[in-house]
Amino acid sequence: MKIGKAPEQVLKRSVLQQIKNRRAEVRLGASVGEDCAAVSLAEDEMFVISTDPITGTAKDIGQLAVQVTINDLASAGAAPIGVMLTILLPERVSENKLKEMMQQAEAACAKADMQIMGGHTEITKAVTQPIISVVGVGKAKKGELISTGGARAGMDLVITKWIGIEGTSIIAKEKEEQLRSRFAQSFIDEAKGFDAYLSVLAEASIAVRCGAAAMHDVTEGGIFGALWEMAEASGVGLFVDLKKIPVRQETIEICEFFELNPYELISSGSMLIAVPNGGQLVYELEKEGIHAVVVGKATEGNDRIVYSSEEQRFLEPPKADELYKVV
Repeated sequence: MKIGKAPEQVLKRSVLQQIKNRRAEVRLGASVGEDCAAVSLAEDEMFVISTDPITGTAKDIGQLAVQVTINDLASAGAAPIGVMLTILLPERVSENKLKEMMQQAEAACAKADMQIMGGHTEITKAVTQPIISVVGVGKAKKGELISTGGARAGMDLVITKWIGIEGTSIIAKEKEEQLRSRFAQSFIDEAKGFDAYLSVLAEASIAVRCGAAAMHDVTEGGIFGALWEMAEASGVGLFVDLKKIPVRQETIEICEFFELNPYELISSGSMLIAVPNGGQLVYELEKEGIHAVVVGKATEGNDRIVYSSEEQRFLEPPKADELYKVV
């Protein structure tokens, strides 16, 4: 495609015609020439807005872009309504690829009952692979908004599912040929399929019902980054048992193959939750088939400690995600 805004016929054919799911709250949505979207809310509700780009992979980028945004909204206790997409493409990308990305995004939205409300599509020399930047819009009842900074000393820290599942899936898809030199195809396929676990909508809803004080989707920087960010936002310390942090064997072995730290690997699909009664939350999550573990507590002061039977270490501010060493 040629440099510049996507031509109107491409926009209509491969972008707008792929948008099918609709929400009653969206009063002004995606259309040629529209620069804004409009959403109506009840008097006792508030907007919750999130933004995130997908830059680490071009595989399944439409689905990932929407899912990461859904998770951000869910982590705030918000019900997702819709997204606005900025799609930046290099010249070599075909219209069929654009249509495929839109179909992925629409499928992810439809699954969560969200609407693609608008956005911008451009072909540009500024990028070498497709990039999607997403603005997510959700709603929450007044007084029910949950932040990353709500943890208090004495609260339990719960981690859902397993850390590193997003990074493991991305690496398995991007580096499949290299992985075949050591692993069976069935092992690689299992790792690729971890993207089925990326939504945190279900655990967020359960955590809100169980009195969660803080929630944080474990994204770039991995679980170590998420623990630091929750502690920093909340002004608390941490005491976390490294051996209790849930991690899949596939993640461990793929990280060993590429010499990566799984605890610093992007982990969308896993949620970090601070809650007064972690045992009760774990029980409620497990009842719904969602694996979860109490891994430690928030503490007084600023010491953020991760320990095992052999040693303990102090957490540091998040560094570049381990994913970028590979893809």
